[in-house]
Amino acid sequence: MFSLSDKKIKPIVSVSIDDHVEDWFDIIRNCQEPFLFLKKKNQLFAYIYVNDFLLDEGHNEVITTEAMLSRAVLLTSVCKLSQTISLPVLFQIIGESIALVQNDKGEPIGYIRREDVLAELFKQETKSVDLLKVILTSIPRGIFIVDREKRIVNYNESALKMIRATPDKVLNVPAENIFNGKHIENVFATGETVLNQLHISEEMSVLVDYSPIINFNNEVDGMVIIVQDLPMVEEMAMEIEDIKNLNKDLNAILSTIYDEILVVNHKGELIRYSDNVISEFWNVDLKELLGKSLLELENTGLFSPSVTRLVMEQKKKVSVVQETKNGKKILAVGNPVFNDDGEISRIIIASRDITETTRLKSELREMKKISDQYKRELDSIKSKDRFFKKMIYCSPKMEKIMNHVKKVAHFSSTVLIYGESGVGKEVIAQAIHQLGNRSDKPFLKLNCGAIPENLLESELFGYTKGSFTGADKNGKKGYFVQANGGILFLDEIGELPMHLQVKLLRVLQEQEVVPIGSTAPIKINVQIVAATNKRLEKMVEEGTFREDLFYRLNVIPIHVPPLRERPEDIPLLAFHFLQQLNERYHKNYHLTPDALNLLEAYSWPGNIRELQNMIERLVVSADDETINAQFVSKFLSLGNEFNKSKLIISKVLPLQEALDYVEEQLILLAMKQYKTTTRAAKALGISQSSVSRKYQKFLNKKKMKNESIAWY
Repeated sequence: MFSLSDKKIKPIVSVSIDDHVEDWFDIIRNCQEPFLFLKKKNQLFAYIYVNDFLLDEGHNEVITTEAMLSRAVLLTSVCKLSQTISLPVLFQIIGESIALVQNDKGEPIGYIRREDVLAELFKQETKSVDLLKVILTSIPRGIFIVDREKRIVNYNESALKMIRATPDKVLNVPAENIFNGKHIENVFATGETVLNQLHISEEMSVLVDYSPIINFNNEVDGMVIIVQDLPMVEEMAMEIEDIKNLNKDLNAILSTIYDEILVVNHKGELIRYSDNVISEFWNVDLKELLGKSLLELENTGLFSPSVTRLVMEQKKKVSVVQETKNGKKILAVGNPVFNDDGEISRIIIASRDITETTRLKSELREMKKISDQYKRELDSIKSKDRFFKKMIYCSPKMEKIMNHVKKVAHFSSTVLIYGESGVGKEVIAQAIHQLGNRSDKPFLKLNCGAIPENLLESELFGYTKGSFTGADKNGKKGYFVQANGGILFLDEIGELPMHLQVKLLRVLQEQEVVPIGSTAPIKINVQIVAATNKRLEKMVEEGTFREDLFYRLNVIPIHVPPLRERPEDIPLLAFHFLQQLNERYHKNYHLTPDALNLLEAYSWPGNIRELQNMIERLVVSADDETINAQFVSKFLSLGNEFNKSKLIISKVLPLQEALDYVEEQLILLAMKQYKTTTRAAKALGISQSSVSRKYQKFLNKKKMKNESIAWY
């Protein structure tokens, strides 16, 4: 460090540009200092060099404030000194004509010219400062200075260590004695730098650079030889290799990310991009945009708004939806990366094409409308009689059955309900009870296959006290007596033992029962509704079911079709069960249209009971409130379900009508199987737009058909 002489510090002469002066020429001419400082709002902010204006031979105009400011040098670039200067500060001083001198409070007390500082430095050099030595010592690499005679005239300590030599073996020694003479001659002959030359000998292993010293006459006046120890080079090479590997890993990561990733510098210029590029967005190869400003692309109308511009303006993370000329919607998220000074150095932009997502959202809104419509329809059904909450249907087959049930309910005839397990035979029996004249009377149900054979008789016919060991001391009324005036529903009638079939036949014929342990018959008025999932005719042939009982039961036969034969009921039943679960557990699950399509495509061997269990399973297993086809397919074993449906023409009809029917079935089938119009179109061998248009047409047709059917 060294001190400045007070004599070298010049006074600050300043003027305020806040004063309204039309011509500054006289003020500048009368300034006694070579530099005139400018103030704004009583604060120094710039200076001008007086001679720039006085020596301007072409000066014929008035010096306005604007003209003066155009040649002013801002003080932000000027070094501020105390009266004691450290060596690193010298490098700041060299870059400017003057430096401001401040007191202990940081207030400017004058200025000093660059020449005066350097003169003061060299004046004090012999005392405490050897500037060249300090500079050379501070450099971590080895440096040798070679003069015009190609002799080494100076060096730093690092240089001696790297070549393992002493000063007497280096100073004033021809450089070619230590280093490659051919390279030295080449530098002096051509004036060109020779870089990265390996120099290996018994004494040293170094990497050498040969650089010429060019004088003002553009002649080689000497050279600088810079050496670097190979272990350090190896370390740097390893670091470079690590950086290469890191770069490779980053590129691999970027290539696996679904989004398009762009890296932009602080000027808004594209400097890097990932492999995943939204080509339809740019319409050009991104290589052509490297080094170009993305801000300008917004002005061309390629997209709007520019996320780069917004990040640079707001200096924070910004998310925008950009729309292109061709209607593409791109979600762009820009993240700023700040340097140590808090300034933006990079902007990382992640972009994703959400055109399809937007379309799906639109479809989701439509799906919710349909869901709301189903909900309203369900609410309408719930507003009817309490029983009809269970009667969920819209198919013509079930409507026909229910119309038949309404007629049967007004009579006391024996009814035999048959159909597969889980089709809702018990619900039909309850409908007969609720819709008939016995609705205010008992409705009892007994599963003939669920009660042991030795107890079934006592349950049906009852018993008197003391009639058998373990009997209740007060006796017990049987189901026939308890259901007197109402309806007794005998489920799984095919499981009834042969000896009880005889007693049941008597009840049907005589309308009276005799309890176990009694001889007195009891008159009853009970309507018998039986149900079975077996073919009783075949059992009659096999001798396992009484023929006379069969004819007594089969007065009013009602066949409940399986769910696969009435797929129109599947969506309503699914929504009904889903609504029950939502109300029970306070949830809001809903099925997407494609999920409903998949449910309709399934054969449901377990019928309504299986559908109800499946809906509950989907709700319990779902991670999201929206249950889609992809999720449903995990639980349904479709197998060859789609192959089971065959087109059957049972009558002659116009060819065009048949073709339209086949087209409708194929498109609906393809959409059920492939879920998207693109994949369905590929499977059918037609365009995606055709599939989309016709599929929508068929859905609207189906919707209108459903709306035209009366609900019960």
